[in-house]
Amino acid sequence: MATLVYISLGSLLLLGNVCFGSNYYVGVGIADVTGPAADINMMGYANPGQTSHGLHMRQMSRAFIFAVSPASPRVIFVNLDAAWAGGAVKRQVVQKLKKRFGNLYTDKNVCISGTHTHSGMGGYSQYLLFDITALGFNHQTFEALVDGIVVSIVKAHDSMQPADLYVNKGELLESNINRSPTAYLNNPEAERAKYTHNVDKDMVVLKIVSSSGVDIGMISWFAVHCTSMNNTNQMISSDNKGYAAQQFENMFNPGSAPGKGPFVAAFAQSNEGDVSPNTRGPHCLDTGKECDVPTSTCNDRNELCVAFGPGKDMFESTQIIGNNQFKKAVELYNSASFKLSGPVDFRHSFADMTIQNVSLSNGSKVQTCKPSMGYSFAAGTTDGPGAFDFKQGTTTSNPFWNFVRDLIEDPSPELVKCQEPKPILLPTGEITKPYLWQPQIVDTQLLRLGQFVIIAVPGEFSTMSGRRMRDAVSSILIQGGFPANTSTVIGGLCNEYADYITTYEEYQIQRYEGASTTYGPYTLAAYIQLYRQLASAMAKGTPSPDGPTPPNLLDVQLNFVPGVIFDLAPSGEEFGSVLQDANPSYRAGSQVTVRFQSANPRNNLRTNGTFLSVERKDESGRWIIAFSDSYWETRFHWIRTETFLGYSEALIIWDIPIGQKSGTYRIQHFGTSKTVTGTLTNFVGTTSEFQVVAPR
Repeated sequence: MATLVYISLGSLLLLGNVCFGSNYYVGVGIADVTGPAADINMMGYANPGQTSHGLHMRQMSRAFIFAVSPASPRVIFVNLDAAWAGGAVKRQVVQKLKKRFGNLYTDKNVCISGTHTHSGMGGYSQYLLFDITALGFNHQTFEALVDGIVVSIVKAHDSMQPADLYVNKGELLESNINRSPTAYLNNPEAERAKYTHNVDKDMVVLKIVSSSGVDIGMISWFAVHCTSMNNTNQMISSDNKGYAAQQFENMFNPGSAPGKGPFVAAFAQSNEGDVSPNTRGPHCLDTGKECDVPTSTCNDRNELCVAFGPGKDMFESTQIIGNNQFKKAVELYNSASFKLSGPVDFRHSFADMTIQNVSLSNGSKVQTCKPSMGYSFAAGTTDGPGAFDFKQGTTTSNPFWNFVRDLIEDPSPELVKCQEPKPILLPTGEITKPYLWQPQIVDTQLLRLGQFVIIAVPGEFSTMSGRRMRDAVSSILIQGGFPANTSTVIGGLCNEYADYITTYEEYQIQRYEGASTTYGPYTLAAYIQLYRQLASAMAKGTPSPDGPTPPNLLDVQLNFVPGVIFDLAPSGEEFGSVLQDANPSYRAGSQVTVRFQSANPRNNLRTNGTFLSVERKDESGRWIIAFSDSYWETRFHWIRTETFLGYSEALIIWDIPIGQKSGTYRIQHFGTSKTVTGTLTNFVGTTSEFQVVAPR
């Protein structure tokens, strides 16, 4: 009986004769999802040369569960430090949750949103196009993501407590630019006149506070690509949003290592399709002049047109853009006063995007297409240019590249007509060997928290596409009886990755984003029609249709990355031997660089652990860990020194903070070696002790 009373009063705080009710029941959780820090191509730039060789900041999964009461329906929002959340990942997560919790968490109420870092691991999509540069599907990456997401959700489930939610919004400047301004300018002038900027500058913050007034967590949405770390980076990194999350969590979890404290802060993605963090804009590498704007080329070469900034290098740029988001989120969090109330609800449907019949506002009927990638897709973007002679803005085909394309698959006349004016480089929707190249069935989903609705979309919406979607959903909800102050936000790259979504007008220009709008010129119109249907069902309180079931292709995946065969150390060395020791002393603000004999990091991902530690000796002589490989201040580089014999080294860098406490320090390296018979052995290497002293 006492338990029943506790549950019924669990969302109430009683003070004398006054009763203050908490509107929601919330849990938060965080877990490590870092993939192999060696030999695996990174996901995002599709650059075959961008292979992982170390670790800058660990990838995290941050989970938030919302309900009105312990017994009421729930929704889960997961913010994942990855390029995106693939449908195969979500399916495995839901299956694991079902084994533990029954039907409490399903496809319908679980949302997994990727931050779109371009420095996370690749090889986890079940669709071939996205795994080509990773040389196929990588089970180690896939399982790290799935298991970490599940752990974060379980932590959130176990921590649920009465809480209140607040929403705030504010403008963040000097942190994003439009990387395809010519496409944006093709939108109607009257529509553009409604907005001050050609990218969304607003940040939305959801503040979570327990019934006793303890800060629990925060979610921020801001539209900016996680491409501050460029395509020359070969260390796993969560990029600018990961840095912002670390700073916010450090503020509320003083003394805790990244990912270890109770407060969880997520910096989520929004409609960033045409939005870059490289705020100095694109310039020619050879001349320093501005690139040709329509084609993003320099002397007809896309490789020479690259956007940089705002910092002197990618590390400083990541820190600046991340810090800008962090500071704005703190401001909005501290000033948040609009308290949410009302139901927690959700709607979800699978939709086959290749067969959508769309009714336009002028009364005409149009259709979507089977997936295809255009010529400008191969040109890349100013954040990461492509190769050969491809240019952005290409609306005519080339006989040579058509010949190469036709060796793979000659697109049907119907597909060519449907995708116009896109010249088709890859007719991915008509290629079925060895298995599907791109998704045809995707998730559509809405999550409601009182007067706040998350529009969870399965791809990268351009700025204007996101604005149109928000307006359409808000209009249906409010007309259907939602409060007039209901607000919406685009949750980007959720549940599946179906590439880009531009407006019809932007599609005509065929910049990279338009060329990567896979289902044809009416892709956005189809999505808006589908989400209006979800919004109508939510407003009426009626269920949404399940829709067609996506295929499960995990059993047919191919992989061409060989496993670790064995590790060896040169004669006279052992695993963990110090090859370059620390100096006797360093001043705070300087850099420590040391090297160890090492082994392949794929032998042990050290999930929720570390490949390195920076340790300080306390007054009693004990070694206290000051930094691990998840901190911004450390870098772990893995270097293969001899392939045939399996030799490798670990280069560890520690940037000593200016305010670092003086004292005695050491650096340790943790690894696992593999014999030719498959035996795994852990090892530890330790530098000499060294002093850190105050700066001059």
